[in-house]
Amino acid sequence: MTNILFLHVHNTGRYIEPHGHAVPTPRLSALAREGILYRQAFCASPTCSPSRAGFLTGTRPLRNGMIGLGHRGFPLLKADWHIARWFSQHGYESVLCGIEHTGHGIESTLYDRIPVTANVTETREVPEAAAAYLGSRPERPFFLSVGLHEAHRNYPQPDPEHHPAEDARYVLPPRPLPDVPEIRADMAAYIAMVRRMDEHIGIVLDALDSSGLAERTLVFVFADHGLQFPRNMCSLTDRGLGVFLIARGPGGFQGGLVEDRMVSLLDLYPTACTAANRPLPPWLEGRPLQNLHGNNQQVHDVLFGEMNFHAAYEPARSVRTQRYKYIRRYINREEPVWPNSDPGLTDSWLKANGWSDLRADQEALFDLFFDPDEMDNRINDPTLQGVRKELGNRLNSWMERSDDPLLHGKPLPVPSGAVANHPDDPTWKLSPRPVSELGI
Repeated sequence: MTNILFLHVHNTGRYIEPHGHAVPTPRLSALAREGILYRQAFCASPTCSPSRAGFLTGTRPLRNGMIGLGHRGFPLLKADWHIARWFSQHGYESVLCGIEHTGHGIESTLYDRIPVTANVTETREVPEAAAAYLGSRPERPFFLSVGLHEAHRNYPQPDPEHHPAEDARYVLPPRPLPDVPEIRADMAAYIAMVRRMDEHIGIVLDALDSSGLAERTLVFVFADHGLQFPRNMCSLTDRGLGVFLIARGPGGFQGGLVEDRMVSLLDLYPTACTAANRPLPPWLEGRPLQNLHGNNQQVHDVLFGEMNFHAAYEPARSVRTQRYKYIRRYINREEPVWPNSDPGLTDSWLKANGWSDLRADQEALFDLFFDPDEMDNRINDPTLQGVRKELGNRLNSWMERSDDPLLHGKPLPVPSGAVANHPDDPTWKLSPRPVSELGI
């Protein structure tokens, strides 16, 4: 039977070498040359716990209940939908090494084995534990989830003497940020973190190859959401929702192929079930990716995104086709929500140079062919009103199917123990308060 390996990382988006960036990732590049690189892969939500709950249950955050961060009291309400439990119920051993971020303690009720606790961060302990498990040559088929802390802030110091790509003088900042020394330095530190991330990925992949299990294991390596820079994660633009995704293994996931059609991290669950010859549970929203390459069929003609809570409340919904993106915000606020931008050199530079003067539109429509950075809002363009209506209707239908209260002006169902920052707080580092006290 086919084994399944999910190897997921934090806050990386598509800023790796296989996507053309000057961010060296030799192990990921080698994996892409062996498998399939999905250049248009997207998460369900541009923030940590909601995205992870999405690919682990195969459903959007509002359906599985994880609309905020697990460590801030937002639980995964549909734990029975978790892929580890489903595989355990169907003859597989489920194993977790590292971070999952779906709530304190819930992992122990879902996985058969947890060699390393979810609290381990920024060490080799997580990949080495996964390598040890693979090296034991497990006799039963397995679902193994390896959650690396990288590339989460805080970033290490760059080492340009030994790694020239980390020389801030020659680094290009991520889009759509300006090319200034402070942001170049921030990006150089990110590249240093990705070097560590790639090394840790290599430890796991080397162990899989050495174990003799590689030919019977379908590997997915991917980021949970966009880059941990301002104007990237926590945004329903492609900079927040776009992720790297590489697959390698039996069933057609080989050959150094590149796939340009849109896929979702919600597709991983049904793809894993199909590879393992196990039934697809009825709640799944994604579709299997088997047999995609080489035909003219689309997996998805549209993809949806949602944002609810990160550090603070900032609800929004989006729908994307290959060409257009429509975003609708559900917070009566034009100013930036500061707690949802993580502190760092880039955040400080933007705030010092007038970020507070920017205003956000309640509705936005972008032509991704001519505006891939999603900076030119065409919502009132008379030539695009048909597109606006079509995408608005499709978004409404999706929200209706999911019983999304925002569609009818109602509040989200927030658990009683959840805490968050107020949108006016200057940073998430201020003590969060019960959501019921925030007046949102």
